[in-house]
Amino acid sequence: MRIVMIGSGYVGLVSGACFADFGHDVVCVDKDAAKIEKLNAGGIPIFEPGLDALVAKNVAAGRLSFTTDLAGPVGEAEVVFIGVGTPTRRGDGHADLSYVHGAAREIAAAIRGFTVIVTKSTVPVGTGDEVERIIRETNPQADFAVASNPEFLREGAAIEDFKRPDRIVVGIEDERARAPMEQVYRPLYLNKSPILFTRRRTSELIKYAANAFLAMKITFINEIADLCEKVGADVQEVSRGIGLDNRIGSKFLHAGPGYGGSCFPKDTLALVKTAQDHDSPLRLIETTVAINDTRKRAMARKVIAAMGGDVRGRTVAILGLTFKPNTDDMREAPSISIIQALQDAGATIRAYDPEGIDAARPLLDEVTYATSAYDAAQGAAATVIVTEWDAFRALDLGRLRDVMAAPVLVDLRNIYVPADVEAAGLRYAGIGRASERDPADVREAAE
Repeated sequence: MRIVMIGSGYVGLVSGACFADFGHDVVCVDKDAAKIEKLNAGGIPIFEPGLDALVAKNVAAGRLSFTTDLAGPVGEAEVVFIGVGTPTRRGDGHADLSYVHGAAREIAAAIRGFTVIVTKSTVPVGTGDEVERIIRETNPQADFAVASNPEFLREGAAIEDFKRPDRIVVGIEDERARAPMEQVYRPLYLNKSPILFTRRRTSELIKYAANAFLAMKITFINEIADLCEKVGADVQEVSRGIGLDNRIGSKFLHAGPGYGGSCFPKDTLALVKTAQDHDSPLRLIETTVAINDTRKRAMARKVIAAMGGDVRGRTVAILGLTFKPNTDDMREAPSISIIQALQDAGATIRAYDPEGIDAARPLLDEVTYATSAYDAAQGAAATVIVTEWDAFRALDLGRLRDVMAAPVLVDLRNIYVPADVEAAGLRYAGIGRASERDPADVREAAE
């Protein structure tokens, strides 16, 4: 099939490359001329494991190309995907749909013959209706159908998620869109990946509901971790104990410094705003958003407490800047709030991340960026693991201790066994770990 992907950011580039790998003829369109120039020169504007090889393979095969020209490719396409950004709108928290609406107007002027136009971007309920209205208003003669096809890609595992999905959700109002969408995903359908066809508004809400539920699950285990610290329980054992219940499952039950990234923060807020606009408030999600917002700076207070309550004039080493490993995405990363709060308390920051330093530079002031974990820890009064990169999972703890000014390791992802850290001569602080409080202290507090 002839497919156009409008938007060559994270969603558009990954989706476009994977569609091309299925054998479709894909053109990725973006207004950012520098981005398109880089892609045409063989560069990749984002870090995603395996994406560079996948793009190169399909460009070489002639199935994938990049351009700033929308009109030509759209005029020849059978299916046009809108994969542009929908960031949080300044001032009110709603999703900013200006890029989606702008794409719809340009598509309307360019389509020739029956075309399926698909919103791949995460959009609030009713966006498909508005896209349809814009196209009809712009080009009353256009023959088209608008569908919703939300993405469910995890950064760092996006290619695997696209090619082996739990499900494919497609929302349609015009039955003419069904056959083309089945053809688009035919390779996955042959592999028994379920395709769920729904009404368009239902599809739009599925995406938001899924992300909100996962965000709520993360926030739940984070609050349980706080309780574990008070009562002398171990959050990792609690997580395992409830995760073995197949009604709950073990995923997204890892305590940490709060969620970040391009999806959960903006999607939970957008869903809250949509619910409020329709006089159907989602109190659980509102609370989830509020808890997560405050948790990140609370992690800085945990670091300060582990350092004896005073960080002024002392150096803190931060290991991990991106919101999760295997990406260079700094959007809403917990590291930003943690670093700013430590700086507010007077600390000096040295930081290292395997992929995120370039993205972090414009977001963080007065941070010294290191070339390795040990370089970051040189002379530090504490080392803080913020992102669980594999590179941080097997550190030489003795070497770490030797280069630090004070032997304190704050593990905000619980990737180390406290006894192992302490055996190496470091003081350990984690999240919701029973070993952090003596049981006698817990009993005394309860009495």
